[in-house]
Amino acid sequence: MTQSAARVVSANVDGAESREPTGSRRKPVAGGWDRAEIVAALILLTPALVLFAVAVLYPLADTIRLSFFDVKGLAAPKYAGLGNYFKLFADPTFRNTIAVTLLFTLTTTALTVGIGWVLAVLCALAPRETLFFRFVFFTAFGISDAVAGYMWITFFRPDQAGTLNAFLNAIGLGQLQHSWLGDPATAIWAIIATATWSGVGLPLLICFASAQSISKSIIEAAHVDGARPLSIMRHIIMPLSLPGVRVALFINLLGSLRAFDVIYVLTQGGPVRSTETLGFFMFKESFAQFKLGYGAAATVVLLIAVLIISVPAIAQRTAGAK
Repeated sequence: MTQSAARVVSANVDGAESREPTGSRRKPVAGGWDRAEIVAALILLTPALVLFAVAVLYPLADTIRLSFFDVKGLAAPKYAGLGNYFKLFADPTFRNTIAVTLLFTLTTTALTVGIGWVLAVLCALAPRETLFFRFVFFTAFGISDAVAGYMWITFFRPDQAGTLNAFLNAIGLGQLQHSWLGDPATAIWAIIATATWSGVGLPLLICFASAQSISKSIIEAAHVDGARPLSIMRHIIMPLSLPGVRVALFINLLGSLRAFDVIYVLTQGGPVRSTETLGFFMFKESFAQFKLGYGAAATVVLLIAVLIISVPAIAQRTAGAK
């Protein structure tokens, strides 16, 4: 290459470098974002963060603070340290509440997700033909827990006007008639039945959406190979719809753990406080017995239970997203 040609090439290279956009020379900070983008994001997030702090963080911090005080009615608060927590776990009523909470939460979650999953897999075999069926089940989920409780009170009434007792009498099993909500042995199961009826719709919808995301070519290949519908359901649709099942388990588990409305309407925690869950125990101690510090300690225990369930699940899904 001649010297003149080399000078031309050098000039072209220098010109290209001088025409490089100034934005490309900005040094990004952590995560590849520059400072201007971070400032803009903080400005946009500020209203939501302020609202979150006022509506969530402040009440949460105040509840934790209150749990260390002995507050009864309008009397002046007295610092009690961990006294409320020691008293809480020494209380036989609270220990029974934990047992009832575990029974209600695990049973309701297993029934709602299990039934919803099976129904979703069956509906996935014939999506168009089961549209009305799915709509009916999801409508039950759209009804509030309080309304569902009032609907099922008639079903469990102890007299002949109760739907269940009238049905048993009609089929010749009148000796099985019972005060379903008045007996501690059956009241919790009546509440579980009500919560299951109103909670199946969401797992059905989530699991059905997960089943619908399965590639149609996989199912068509199974049909070509001569697989029967039950085999397709068992070996293809059910395993590949498990991500939806995990989401439904997480949502229903948290919902069951915080249940309040259906218990308040059906039994108000009775008979003899045998159907109280942590959420209802917290309400009764705080607003019926006016022991605010004691109720706040129960709230903190419920918060810890929710965090134990939610934090690992959220962390797992976040790690999977990366």
